[in-house]
Amino acid sequence: MAALGLPVERLRQYLRELPQEARALLITELERTLLRGEDVPGGDLLLQEVRSAVRQSGQPAPRIGDPARLFFTPVEPFLVDGDAALKPQGRIARASLKPLWSWICRDLLPVESESYCSEVSRALAANDLVTNGLLTQGFQDEVIRAIRSQLDAVQNDDKARRRMIGQVGTPKALDDVRDLLTILAARDVLAMIQSRLPGHVRNFAAGPLDHAKIILDSVAAGQRDLVPYGLILVMGRLSAPWQVIRLAVKAAESDDAARIAATPYAAAVTITLGDIELMVGELKADLKRGAAVAMTSLLKCIHDAARGLRTELDLSGDSAWARQLAAIRAEIGSALKAEIESMPGRVRRLLRPRPPNEIARNAGLDDDEVAETEALIEFVGACRNYASELAINEMTLRTYHEVQEYLDTGTSALLDALRHAGPAERSFRQSQVDAAVRFCAKVFGREYASLLTKAAEVAVHSAKVAGKA
Repeated sequence: MAALGLPVERLRQYLRELPQEARALLITELERTLLRGEDVPGGDLLLQEVRSAVRQSGQPAPRIGDPARLFFTPVEPFLVDGDAALKPQGRIARASLKPLWSWICRDLLPVESESYCSEVSRALAANDLVTNGLLTQGFQDEVIRAIRSQLDAVQNDDKARRRMIGQVGTPKALDDVRDLLTILAARDVLAMIQSRLPGHVRNFAAGPLDHAKIILDSVAAGQRDLVPYGLILVMGRLSAPWQVIRLAVKAAESDDAARIAATPYAAAVTITLGDIELMVGELKADLKRGAAVAMTSLLKCIHDAARGLRTELDLSGDSAWARQLAAIRAEIGSALKAEIESMPGRVRRLLRPRPPNEIARNAGLDDDEVAETEALIEFVGACRNYASELAINEMTLRTYHEVQEYLDTGTSALLDALRHAGPAERSFRQSQVDAAVRFCAKVFGREYASLLTKAAEVAVHSAKVAGKA
């Protein structure tokens, strides 16, 4: 396959060697040309390949946008990744945007949508930002009116409501539509909140906390239903998003769950718990993929949020929030159990001493399996730091201690086997010792691993001196 007369591999190499500025300009001009409806031979493939080259370089790919992206701009701060069926208050799953857009264009306002897309595409091609803004705002206003009318029509009509839910097609269709309506209708107020918030808050206390509450109090006084969305905007500026619950504590002048629940800021606790549930969903997905680095980072975020809730709120009673947090902790333990408890078996399977007749000539351990086990050991080690808060204390300590004992007592057998290995089996014995060194570095530290490495070198030297080379 070729594009513009060049074989694809040569094209890819050429694009990788282009300066960043040239790649960015090429993407912009290609998108504008395609939006104008002009034919570019191989244009789609060329755009795909240049974007791939940008991603491989780590450079953020420029995008001039499209009608749907412009329309959903006010929604961006409220988007979450992950399972669309897990819908925290005030959030919309990123995966729900495409079905929502299809519903608007196909069922809600088909004629107006077609006109909007056509006019905005021309404005985009001409880089006319002013016209883009006016067209988008006008279409958003039309959608607001249409959604209100639609929701009124289905309020007391079960059949119409079911039809609308089927047309939207998301797991939480009515909630998604209501959130979209609220965000679009309040886009100016929400933009005002964003403009008055600081860019980044490392510790949400004292001045930043008071400032945020003043902003949200002004909203709560007239539009209480917007407080959850305002809280989400605040969360987006915090290094530790869970600290938004401090607004709820300040509003109630108490850490008592019942008193907090009676304030408009109770949504801070509900939203934080919802975000933790989303992170647990991500953790489960990462467990399936074996993404150890991502899992460790997520565990820390989940741990910090759960500890923050338990530290700053009095959840000792039988409140709905206390039950929800307890269920989350139990879910984490259940999700991690199989992964944590598999670690000792995986280590033993790789490092167990084997008789020479089980070893193929010049064989070695599988590098990928060794790397995965090493990552698992590191992950379980990280679990120890967060174990008590996440209800995985006993299983984590037991499993880690089991691996420590096995490595501490088993490495001498590996060294002895390497010392007496013949030429045919030596590469396998060496690969086992190399894996043990990597595992010990994670469990006991680099100094211990360094001593083991030196011991292995001595063992190999002894074998050569004994005439086994």
